[in-house]
Amino acid sequence: MTKGDMYTKEIFKRILEEGTWDVNPRPRYKDGTKAHTLSVNHGMCTYDITKGENPLITLRPIAIKSSIGELLWIYQDESNDLDLLKEKYGVTWWDEWDIGNRTIGTCYGHTIHQYDLMRKLLQNLKENPDGRRHIINMWQEEEFSQKHGLKPCAFMTQWNVRHGSDGVDYLDMCLTQRSSDFATAGCINQLQYLVFLLLVCSHTGYTPGRFTWFYNNIQIYDRHITQVKEMLNREPINCQPKIVLNPDKKNFYDFTPDDVKIEGYPRALVKEKNPQLKLVSNEKYKYDCLYQ
Repeated sequence: MTKGDMYTKEIFKRILEEGTWDVNPRPRYKDGTKAHTLSVNHGMCTYDITKGENPLITLRPIAIKSSIGELLWIYQDESNDLDLLKEKYGVTWWDEWDIGNRTIGTCYGHTIHQYDLMRKLLQNLKENPDGRRHIINMWQEEEFSQKHGLKPCAFMTQWNVRHGSDGVDYLDMCLTQRSSDFATAGCINQLQYLVFLLLVCSHTGYTPGRFTWFYNNIQIYDRHITQVKEMLNREPINCQPKIVLNPDKKNFYDFTPDDVKIEGYPRALVKEKNPQLKLVSNEKYKYDCLYQ
């Protein structure tokens, strides 16, 4: 069992046992029915990269390459352009958030570009390693006053250099996520941001340390309950996958999804033993894109 499998089962079990139902949800399914969720507040998952820990799961297949493309679209391309996302990375699940001009409006990559957040982070980590103000915050109220799609879910990262007793300078990062549709994208968001940490470490020269994911509200949609119970009954596959970057590249802006390799992950066996789950209803709510 990977650490990602362990956390996934723990979180699903916690939501099913302790979760409460919302009363008047904002999202709706395509058939017009209100999309209710069972959720809990506050929690965290942490991974020590020096010990080979990561969020990869074997309980179902996940969209690894396209999720990394989405990450690069936001932080490397600093874009909100849906055509770029489709043409460069083959990702179309953001199309539901098109505001009418083939963008998602003033959020995510637009915010990174507007405030020059990525370049400042890379520069400041190099110039002031002991600083405690290394933060990327995509929650900018001024941006939301303009037309935009989905407000950022995984909205803030905080970065700290840790001078290890072994003489190694480690870079730790924590992600704060206001809301997580866990059955759909919980493990994928964690994977994206652990890879983000690896990419920034490559650029700055620090050694990857710890990645911690803080979630404020974590939920299961009512039409996912059956699938979640099935995942809880599945047996994880014994493996120790490792995420490896192309050693020939160092600059954050040079990496592509093909430069991120997953070693020791039995993809074919995962698909065979724990195949992708299908939704009970043919109706799919607008955010349900990674689950297919």
